[in-house]
Amino acid sequence: MKQFLFFFMLSSLAMAQTEMQSYSVIQKISGAEIRFYPPVMMAKYTSKNEGSGFGKLFGYISGNNTNNSKIAMTTPVHMEKKTGENSMAFVLPKTFTDVNTPQPNDSSLSVFEDRGGYFAAIRYSGYTNTSKEKEYTKILQKLLQKENIAASGSPKILVYNSPYKIINRRNEILIPISLKVEKND
Repeated sequence: MKQFLFFFMLSSLAMAQTEMQSYSVIQKISGAEIRFYPPVMMAKYTSKNEGSGFGKLFGYISGNNTNNSKIAMTTPVHMEKKTGENSMAFVLPKTFTDVNTPQPNDSSLSVFEDRGGYFAAIRYSGYTNTSKEKEYTKILQKLLQKENIAASGSPKILVYNSPYKIINRRNEILIPISLKVEKND
């Protein structure tokens, strides 16, 4: 328990001055956004247990990797909750590529380039929990249906703040979408 609290305290300090994953807002619709996320390197932990992995991921960016190098904390933390499988992922700073990203020493972690793409996003405040995640996922799914936008994958939960930030908290639900963008010649 002490180790867990230590990781969260350190992360709260790190998140105060962190790089945020970049995206472009393509369109705003009824309290939600359509966004484009460029490719980015990520470190991920997958488990049957919900909420696990933070300590392992924090260890990786703290130097438990093949270069023994410290990697700056970024925001948001990505989480996916599926039947029988949950994952947590850290976005790595923009300076990392598939060539220069150190591999984790912990074999339960994977490092990969997320291909990015188009997503529908809805924001909510406060501390995230299962009830809020389900509520905002349903709101976003209904909005996509209303707008005739096809979902192309499972929802993700994005958490932007450390647990010690009490006010002005930012969380989001992202749903990958199929979107054709017309190019002007």
